[in-house]
Amino acid sequence: MNTRTFGRTGWQVSEIGFGAWGIGGGQWGGANDDESLAALHTALDAGINFFDTADVYGDGLSERLIARLRAERPEPFFVATKAGRRLSPHTADGYNAKNLAAFVDRSLANLRSQRLDLLQLHCPPTDVYYRPEVFGALDDLVAAGKIRFYGVSVEKVEEALKAIEYPGVQSVQIIFNPFRLRPAELFFEQALRRQVAVIARVPLASGLLSGKFTPQSTFPPDDHRHFNRDGAGFDRGETFSGVDYETGLASVERLRPLVPKGATLAQFALRWILSFEAVSCVIPGARRPDQVLDNAHASGLAPLPPATLAAVQEVYDESIRPLVHHRW
Repeated sequence: MNTRTFGRTGWQVSEIGFGAWGIGGGQWGGANDDESLAALHTALDAGINFFDTADVYGDGLSERLIARLRAERPEPFFVATKAGRRLSPHTADGYNAKNLAAFVDRSLANLRSQRLDLLQLHCPPTDVYYRPEVFGALDDLVAAGKIRFYGVSVEKVEEALKAIEYPGVQSVQIIFNPFRLRPAELFFEQALRRQVAVIARVPLASGLLSGKFTPQSTFPPDDHRHFNRDGAGFDRGETFSGVDYETGLASVERLRPLVPKGATLAQFALRWILSFEAVSCVIPGARRPDQVLDNAHASGLAPLPPATLAAVQEVYDESIRPLVHHRW
């Protein structure tokens, strides 16, 4: 497992991380705790040392499973959690010092920790990024020893660019994959210049880029790939990267011939993301040990040639760009 420098933190993180939304169970059609814990152990065995979770994943279940992992394994690893989506209604005014402190205390309890490694604002309303007092509250939590570092998880490039104007922001988590290329245009350049870590999320476009779906594939009613295709539950861009399902399937078929021999389409997509210097870590989700190992294997693939990178860009420009580029 190769590692990369995580912004200004001094951390060396595995370039393939573990996205822990799925092990929370909700919005992915359910999960088995024993299997989830086995997947977490397999991640450490494979050299993965960066785990991304949130307080709302399974109402804290994902955090509690990671706490069990820490209790069972002696080696150090990094845990990034997120806060804010517990707000109801989810408004900018809810991102205040009192609420943020309460969210942090709850995550500390779930993770059985005295200090959070990395706290990220969880895709707050755009207006939050224009409120310096929010980031001042996070600075206060750092000073109080409750969090070591903080960052943001964003929906839009605009939000990412605004967030990194605050000197305390150490990381930005953003959707980036062959179906979502806009972050590479300006944001990556600015993140590198400011030494801000970039966490690439939704790297497989909610499984579209696994190449395993067909027009006949179905998803359980509680799976966001069933109920959120039009943004009924949360931002539409979180499901299939905002690409309509049929267009996504057709684009996948154009990508298949680019996959190196011996690799899967999913591994190819992860390797493509790692072609960008600004990316510190990519966090594919996993709920089973075999999925973890498949993801980890992408770190050992050879760099993709320029012609392949250009071919991915062409598929995006011709089929995907009109659908997503202007939105996120």
